Amino acid sequence: MPDQPRKTLLEFPCEFPIKVMGLRAEGFAQAIVEVVLSHAPDFDPATVAMRPSSKGNYLSVTVTIRATSQDQLDALYRALTAHPMVKVVL
Repeated sequence: MPDQPRKTLLEFPCEFPIKVMGLRAEGFAQAIVEVVLSHAPDFDPATVAMRPSSKGNYLSVTVTIRATSQDQLDALYRALTAHPMVKVVL
């Protein structure tokens, strides 16, 4: 049976926000930006939004990329979830 193309509700290219959460540690946001840039070279690090948790133990980093394909998003999610500093990717 031939591979069926994956169906998606997204129309590419599109702006796509990704929220990454991890412990509030030195270099966390920079590490996330490096991973994102490796998959979306046109990403502007100046657009990163950060928010600490209520007790200050965790940091939420939101990046919005210009996604060009589902494969790009899948690869970026795999890279982010594999990073040792990352707890959750939404």
